Amino acid sequence: MNMDISCLKNAGLTDGEIKVYLALLECGLSTSGTIVEKSTVARSIIYQILEKLMQKGLVSTITKEKTKWYQAASPKKLLEYMNEKEKQLEENKKQVESLLPQLLLKQKESVKSQTTMYFGFKGIRTAHEHTYEKLKKGECYYYLGVPAYQPEEQHIYWQKDHIRRIEAGIKCKLLFNKDTPNSIIANRKKYKEAEVRRMTAEMTTPGMIVIFKDTTIIMLQNPHAIAVEIINQDIANSFMEYFNEFWKRSS
Repeated sequence: MNMDISCLKNAGLTDGEIKVYLALLECGLSTSGTIVEKSTVARSIIYQILEKLMQKGLVSTITKEKTKWYQAASPKKLLEYMNEKEKQLEENKKQVESLLPQLLLKQKESVKSQTTMYFGFKGIRTAHEHTYEKLKKGECYYYLGVPAYQPEEQHIYWQKDHIRRIEAGIKCKLLFNKDTPNSIIANRKKYKEAEVRRMTAEMTTPGMIVIFKDTTIIMLQNPHAIAVEIINQDIANSFMEYFNEFWKRSS
């Protein structure tokens, strides 16, 4: 009779354990030699398998005339074994849940310093959208050295993103290069919770820097789109000092 034994595997029994248990069900009280012959399991591992089955309560043993004999427990024991595993799994789940805050803290501590590079416009957007993961409603991100001219594709993206930013309740301060046209400044100022200024310094920065929380992102949109994200609180604090100084001098 063919049996679907996949459920026994799902219950946590190995192929060898299943073969030995089924052999014992058919043979009844047997010696290891008989079990090897019936189950086709290698003699070198038969005792290891029998020991595991005994630990699971699925096999018992007796000694007669200095020879060990083995017998399969009732198949109903399989349900008891599965119920016990289920209880252990539920207990382990509760233990992991109680440990989760400590594990998350360890993960947070492990990324106190981390650098990631992103390529292409999609990469830049991925880096920028981390603002939505870290900032809460009412908090702010800061852009330093926004170039006057950007690829049209990006220009459209930033305008759409300001709508998303407003819906999320996030503020922003944008410090553009001095040569930025009035039309662009006016466009950005029309968005709610956006403070926009020009740098007074006679300098042009093709790259721009965004700072929020413990994160600093250096972005270059043209001629090659690339972003370098640095997660380090001290570095973010340092760039905020630069931003604040340029902001005070801006108009």
